[in-house]
Amino acid sequence: MPPVYRLALPALCLSLILPCASVVAAAETAPAAAGQSTEQSTGQSTEQKPAERQPLLERSQEEAAALERTIPAQEQQQLQAGDATFLALWKPANTAEPKGAVIIIPGTGETVDWPQAISPLRNKLPDAEWSSLSITLPDLQSDAIAPRVVEVPPTIKSPDTGSKDAATATPIEQAAGGEADAADKAVVETDEVQAKDDSERIFGRIDAAIAFAEQQSARRIVVLGHGTGAYWAARYLSERQPAQVEKLVMVAAQTPPSGKPPLAELTPTLKLPTADVFYMDKPLDRKAALERMQASKRLKTSAFTQVSLKALPGDVKAEQEQLVRRVRGWLNPKPVTD
Repeated sequence: MPPVYRLALPALCLSLILPCASVVAAAETAPAAAGQSTEQSTGQSTEQKPAERQPLLERSQEEAAALERTIPAQEQQQLQAGDATFLALWKPANTAEPKGAVIIIPGTGETVDWPQAISPLRNKLPDAEWSSLSITLPDLQSDAIAPRVVEVPPTIKSPDTGSKDAATATPIEQAAGGEADAADKAVVETDEVQAKDDSERIFGRIDAAIAFAEQQSARRIVVLGHGTGAYWAARYLSERQPAQVEKLVMVAAQTPPSGKPPLAELTPTLKLPTADVFYMDKPLDRKAALERMQASKRLKTSAFTQVSLKALPGDVKAEQEQLVRRVRGWLNPKPVTD
């Protein structure tokens, strides 16, 4: 090989090796740079505060929002009770001189326009010269499913020792019994707190409804409750005794599971005329109505009246018309003529 070619060969090989080395070095540094950038982005993301989730709406709020899309806007009222705003439906009386306003309180699971009792009464009482205001009640926390408590397994007693009293119980048995008592006490205290909170929220909404009726210049105010709404109406009037309310109407009254005292103990304490409308065809309702009547008879000053109705399951419209007619007749009694 000539000397010129021997001198050029090393330079040629070096020119081919250098580009390959640069490619390998770039490939080795790329993952490290990528890892570093990933760590930086991860660090930045961990430093950022997570977005706060909006609290879920109560069932009553969801149903009220759905009704707002179907009920005429002129009937809707947004009332304020504490920090909560709730839907109410207002229909003025169809007369130049209304007799007053009827505040309608639905029962558990019912809305301000429930097809049974609530909607027929709120829509037809204005024709009887009474304005109507049906209100939304909050969901009851005391009726929610309580948290499960871990039960302590019973201690197996040996046959030769017989029964043991607290003085001879082992430390493990005493600890287990103490944990069970503490758990039971905690559940009772939680139920009491939730029940008190429920009553305060409901009473606040009834207060707001009465204030709204007064703003509409209602000369007389009547509170009407359906189902468990009758219980809350009676309890409100028994505890608060507002001077603005003149009468109470209870329709198919029921005591909620967490209701204390029961309705039969509340009705005798009411100091205003009360109509107890019940369906005689339902044995449980008839028995509960009898208890309320017997309790009211023990007081001479009781202004308690019962109105019995017949259930008409084959004709729902006629059944609702019967209810409206009896409530209207009690609100507007005909004068007695000789």
